[in-house]
Amino acid sequence: MTHTTPSTLRRRLLAAAALAPLALAAGLAAPGEAAAQPVMKMASATINDVQHEWQKVFKAGVEERLGTDALTIELYPASQLGAIPRMVEGTLFGTIESFITPTAFLTGTEPTLQVFEAPGLFESPEHVGRVIHDPDYRDHIETMALDKGLRIVGAIFNSPTLVLTREPVSTLDGFEGLKIRTFATPLQTEPMSALGASPTPMALSDVVPALQSGNIDGMVAGMPILTAFKYWDVAQYVTDLGFSQLVSVNVVNEQWFQGLPEDVRQVILEEGREAEQAVLSWGIENVERANATWEENGGEILELPQDEHDRMMDMFAEIGADILSQDDAVATEYDRLVEVVEANR
Repeated sequence: MTHTTPSTLRRRLLAAAALAPLALAAGLAAPGEAAAQPVMKMASATINDVQHEWQKVFKAGVEERLGTDALTIELYPASQLGAIPRMVEGTLFGTIESFITPTAFLTGTEPTLQVFEAPGLFESPEHVGRVIHDPDYRDHIETMALDKGLRIVGAIFNSPTLVLTREPVSTLDGFEGLKIRTFATPLQTEPMSALGASPTPMALSDVVPALQSGNIDGMVAGMPILTAFKYWDVAQYVTDLGFSQLVSVNVVNEQWFQGLPEDVRQVILEEGREAEQAVLSWGIENVERANATWEENGGEILELPQDEHDRMMDMFAEIGADILSQDDAVATEYDRLVEVVEANR
């Protein structure tokens, strides 16, 4: 499946803008005008992982404070509302109110979000938590995509980056010639290319049939995704490259958000941050559970020799520095993040 290009997305945004008056005529609330009983559809490509857990904790917290009359929350995990590019577009257009995903899938919309993918940035999941939940920096995260019409109401540690393959890979040379599904972001595609692999951006919902048919040889992912969807049925080997930690964010459509009553908006913001704190330890422990589940079902977890891992990290760090320096706004954002990273070691 071909991922959405910036030009295609621009055309779809223009089309959506042209249709907006028709939508209003059909009875949708205008900006600043809340519906009598607003609905918050919360989408995700995953299930039974930390993203899904955040959604469940958030929903419970909001409903405890507001009841279900002020805001009806509906969860749609496992790509029920479409593949990842469609869910991104839906949230931009306002047909989906909320979407949670690793930051990599939003960098086509807001390029500065790619700073969280920098190789070697975080030293541990706990370090991720300290950085993204730093009070001042967390306030900043909320606004990072606001000029694109998206407000970040949740920021969570997701999982370490792994590579699943159909055949075992325990050295860097083993990636030569493999077709590897990646996120559609240079900070994943270029490191894979540097290893001699062919990076293949693809929606999560398309990966299993591609593995089964041999159209791809593996995928970049986190272990909780592999176990939640029982990937051991199609590939048994995971190489723990350990070069980055995935960060996920929950975005909401800003026009929809501003159409809610002020007290509802405040509860959404507060419960989003409460849920972040609540699921941090759950997410860390879930990675450990997922690793155990993988091995219990016949999967193997492989690691590179230390000297090869060090060489890989040096190579990936150079690639990351080059990519992040190409855009002034991204470079400035990365410098800001590095300051918070160092202050929270």
